[in-house]
Amino acid sequence: MFQRRRRFTAYGSAALLVLATFTATSAPAAGAAPSSQELCGPGSAIRFDRDDYPSSPRIDNKWFPLMPGMQFTTTGRVTDADGTHAHSVVHTVTGLTKVIDGVKTLVMWDRDYSDGVLTESELAFFAQSDKGDVWLFGEYPEEYENGKLIGAPSTFISGIDRARAGIAMQGEPHRNTPAYVQAYAPKVDFLDCGDVLYKNLRVCVPTGCYNDVMVIDEFNPLDPPSAGHQRKYYSPGTGLVKVTASGGDSQEFMDLAKIKKLNRSELEHVNAEALKLDRRGYTVSKDVYAKTPCAVVAYPRTGS
Repeated sequence: MFQRRRRFTAYGSAALLVLATFTATSAPAAGAAPSSQELCGPGSAIRFDRDDYPSSPRIDNKWFPLMPGMQFTTTGRVTDADGTHAHSVVHTVTGLTKVIDGVKTLVMWDRDYSDGVLTESELAFFAQSDKGDVWLFGEYPEEYENGKLIGAPSTFISGIDRARAGIAMQGEPHRNTPAYVQAYAPKVDFLDCGDVLYKNLRVCVPTGCYNDVMVIDEFNPLDPPSAGHQRKYYSPGTGLVKVTASGGDSQEFMDLAKIKKLNRSELEHVNAEALKLDRRGYTVSKDVYAKTPCAVVAYPRTGS
């Protein structure tokens, strides 16, 4: 499963990133632009090869399993300059696939609610490499205000406008290894980096208690210190179970509150709704999303 990305920090700057030289001995200072090779520090160069992915997406990474028809709900709160707001996200693994940057990806549909009101409806695209790494290939996030669609300005797709796919979850994550790029999209000022912070924790949330939990520290090296970091807790076999914050003016705290396996008719309904988003994207994001092939239904297969 996939937790909403840190848009309140990753998209905070209006200025476009300008590529600059990065020294291999230190990470870039806050506000400084990285090179195209070492975006998150030494050892973080993106190594993407389309031949590393199967013809049909199968995502069984134990820390980030995505099985079509699985739905996860996280609930909690966001505290920022406007106060504290109830926050919930419904994450659904659809039965759709979509080719992004030459790779067939599996489509995730996230619905984001603030104080019970829909604020964002997003399609995100994942594929697992032969090495077991799960890659994020892009996002189409529709933004809503007072119940009305106001656009999708933060859309990014790997291979378009210099955006590049990144690793959402490593196949074999270990502590004391270099931070890695989770996605990079300079046109929308997006850069997320991941670093394994802790392992073998025990965490209890509404869905139960989980052992052997791993914590990933997420950050954007271009953000000022006031942006803070986000901490995501992953349980083997389940995926994301908890989100916390470390510092920052905006802080999100979320727990896994519900796990559901959709039946066939429910999955078909989800597929139909996600396809509506996909088709609408060609009108809403004409310069980016409209350049991608249409998503198609892969699961459930006819007769299965």
